[in-house]
Amino acid sequence: MGFGKKTDYPTGRVLDLDKSYRYIIKPAAKDAGYQCVRADEIQHAGNINVPMYQQLLTADVVIADVSTYNPNAFYELGVRHALKPYTTITIAEDKMVFPFDIGQIAIRKYQHLGEGIDFGEVERMRAELSEAILVVGAQAKYDSPVYTFLRDLHPPVVAKEEAERALLSSPGAPGAAASQPTIRMLMDQAEAAFTRDDFLGAKNLLAIVRSMMPNDSFVAQKYALATYKSRVPTPEAALHEAGEILEALQPSTSTDAETLGLYGAVHKHLWECTEDPAHLDKAIWAHEKGFYVRNDYYNGINMAFLLNLRAARRKTAEPAEAVADAICARRIRRRVLSLCEELLNAGSRHQDADDYWIRATLAEAYFGLGDEVKGQEHLDAAKALPGVDLWKLKSTGEQLASLKELLPQVPLDHVRFVGAAG
Repeated sequence: MGFGKKTDYPTGRVLDLDKSYRYIIKPAAKDAGYQCVRADEIQHAGNINVPMYQQLLTADVVIADVSTYNPNAFYELGVRHALKPYTTITIAEDKMVFPFDIGQIAIRKYQHLGEGIDFGEVERMRAELSEAILVVGAQAKYDSPVYTFLRDLHPPVVAKEEAERALLSSPGAPGAAASQPTIRMLMDQAEAAFTRDDFLGAKNLLAIVRSMMPNDSFVAQKYALATYKSRVPTPEAALHEAGEILEALQPSTSTDAETLGLYGAVHKHLWECTEDPAHLDKAIWAHEKGFYVRNDYYNGINMAFLLNLRAARRKTAEPAEAVADAICARRIRRRVLSLCEELLNAGSRHQDADDYWIRATLAEAYFGLGDEVKGQEHLDAAKALPGVDLWKLKSTGEQLASLKELLPQVPLDHVRFVGAAG
């Protein structure tokens, strides 16, 4: 499976696959009496593909989560089916539309809510998956279409010496590349660095991960975020470097809302450094595209803020355009309110729903619409949440201070509406 947040391109939704693994897959394996390991948890020296293929061959059971059209997961599932006639389990998020003939493959589906997973769904799927692990581990029943159709085929057998080396290098084996940090360890250290505002430390750790997984979009996104927040060697240089990292993800054609949101943030800050209107336009374009792809509050609230910013700059030279931007910003904020309130209403059912950003976004939306009472109410609720990272509070404060300077954006009496009555 993939790890981190991945975009399901047919629907535009972003799924946090770490939550699928942490809440469902790993506990289900443990309940069934198995040790569970994912590729990013394997200790290794050198090429990650070596221990990964060893595990695809030697693991007692393999679970493949093929959600979000992840080509690596599909390929590794195919490798396992070619190597083993049975003990492979395939799962996927329930909105996944399969791109291949699955007549001979049993797919167990679960419901993912994006940033969170419903607690009842976690319990249901964990029990179902644990039972499936026990069943496939106890009986030799074909689940590979390769061996189902090619009845005379015999699975490969490695030489005894090779098997012993694979066993010694497997996760948990004594001395198994013990000095080598896993990808998971490095990612956890990077997240801890983010929490304490050590963005340069996070960048250095993520640079190592990226060298190990150069084509992973989630790693590239986190690396770009750490890069521009590090402000090294200068804020502007860091932003340009982050922009180059994101350009490799092709934002002009991408439908990944995470990539687009970061691209918008980078160009927003570049505009602040340079006051070049091209950066402001590019930031609005990126957040607008991300918002319409994903219908998410992050891109929406940032798009509204940037529209107000552009409206303030246009109010003298282009008053009609300024009013259009200001009105569009209000409409976007109303949509953001609906999105956030819907998430809060469902929040008690989510595992790890990000209540801080939801409430902080509600506060900004209400302030932007002129309702200071409700804005302050949600801001106080956001600040009162336990364990909120300092950088989140700082980011919210800076955005609200800037918004206060912009509003009211453009008086409507600056524009004559042609054809209006009176």
